[in-house]
Amino acid sequence: MFMAILDVQVVATSLPTIQGALGIARDKISWIQTAYLIAEVIAIPLTGFLTRLLTMRWLFVVTISVFTAASIGCAASTSFSMLMVWRVVQGFSGGTLIPAVFTAVFLLFPPRLQGIATTIGGVLAVLAPTVGPIVGGWITETYTWHWLFLINVVPGIGAALGAVWLLPVEKPMLGEARSLDVVSIAGMAVALAALEIALKEAPDRGWLSPTVIGLLIVSVVAGVAFARRTLGRRRPVVELRTLTDPMFAVGSLLSFVLGIGLFGSVYMMPVFLGFARGHEALEIGEIMLVTGIAQLATAPLAVALERRMGARLLTTAGFALFAIGLGLSAFQTPETDFAGMFWPQVIRGVAIMFCLLPPTRLALGHLDAAAVPDASGLFNLMRNLGGAIGIALIDSIIYGRAPGHAQAIVHRLMAGDVATAKFVGIPLRLFAERAPGPIDAVTQSILEPMVNRAAFVAAMNDAWAVVAILTLAALLSIPFARQRKRSSRP
Repeated sequence: MFMAILDVQVVATSLPTIQGALGIARDKISWIQTAYLIAEVIAIPLTGFLTRLLTMRWLFVVTISVFTAASIGCAASTSFSMLMVWRVVQGFSGGTLIPAVFTAVFLLFPPRLQGIATTIGGVLAVLAPTVGPIVGGWITETYTWHWLFLINVVPGIGAALGAVWLLPVEKPMLGEARSLDVVSIAGMAVALAALEIALKEAPDRGWLSPTVIGLLIVSVVAGVAFARRTLGRRRPVVELRTLTDPMFAVGSLLSFVLGIGLFGSVYMMPVFLGFARGHEALEIGEIMLVTGIAQLATAPLAVALERRMGARLLTTAGFALFAIGLGLSAFQTPETDFAGMFWPQVIRGVAIMFCLLPPTRLALGHLDAAAVPDASGLFNLMRNLGGAIGIALIDSIIYGRAPGHAQAIVHRLMAGDVATAKFVGIPLRLFAERAPGPIDAVTQSILEPMVNRAAFVAAMNDAWAVVAILTLAALLSIPFARQRKRSSRP
């Protein structure tokens, strides 16, 4: 699971290198990531069905083996189309691993060990995006882009052999294949794929562009058709009725909001450090490593508190602290660097474990054993959808508000605002010598890149603030998570 999540981030840092090596057009390079993510979100809700069909043991063996083989295929690709095929296979198999791990937590371990198991899985799930940039940057600078995929081979073989040896032997329910509703799967795939592509295109084309509107309409129509057909079947591929459980519904909502904050922060930091500060991939990874270290340091505390305190109380504390960490990043300047990012990263790193562990137990810990595989798929799907929607929202805020910020900065500079000059980075001595009024052409050519950078940072601060507010707003749902007595335990 760690390798599957890591794979997205390590590839992101090296897209320009892959583009040059395979001669890929600049407007197509982002599809290397999009193809993986679309396949991943389609696979996640199917995990429950695949678990019943193959058993947990063989699901792990098959998906890990396919993921490893697809990684080799990606490394051996000599063209854009070949790479796309293998990325789809890799994304589908990798997407299945994520909820399967959290299913295993509640089906393989007794209640007293579920907190530790969830923490270990949670640490790896959130650590992968954090260390991804430094791993990807180091691999690209030290070796070739092929090793971004080949690093999966040895862990993949080891994990597949470990699954054969360690996981319990169960009888596959191959008869489940007869109940496979191909129409429902097609509807779900179209809905999720159209939504993912719409979110990818929205920041560039605009939310009201015909392409984006059309894709969103297709997504809604296919999603409604999928839901109606699924709810009308006795044995659906994806059990949507679990969403009627208040605790699971609240847990899924929290997972969605966590996806916005987690993926959004991991996305915004490299963008800021690359554009505003001019750091290389390896330097960005080193700065972002603070969050990962804070997560690891907090994990034992999260396990101890989870055993002694209620899930709702810990969730409230975690999301409130996470919102503070996000909000502190809304005050960055063009000169902000490691020191200015240190404490917001520490706060977010500490909070993430309390945003992941208690909501996971809140959503899945009380369900019957038979319901856990499907519920785990939906729960993890919500986090990934939150990440996709959050990144699209962030891009829209940044690139939509930056021009307005640039105009406002120019007006304030013309009016002689010293605070604005300091924010932009203009030496105050030179600024004080200049009388307020129109800016001449030479001065404008010098100031334009500085103003654009400052406007970009101001727009990014707006995005940080919006994500922080959404995280705080999620706290309103927690009182609706009413405890229910669990009817059976695995």
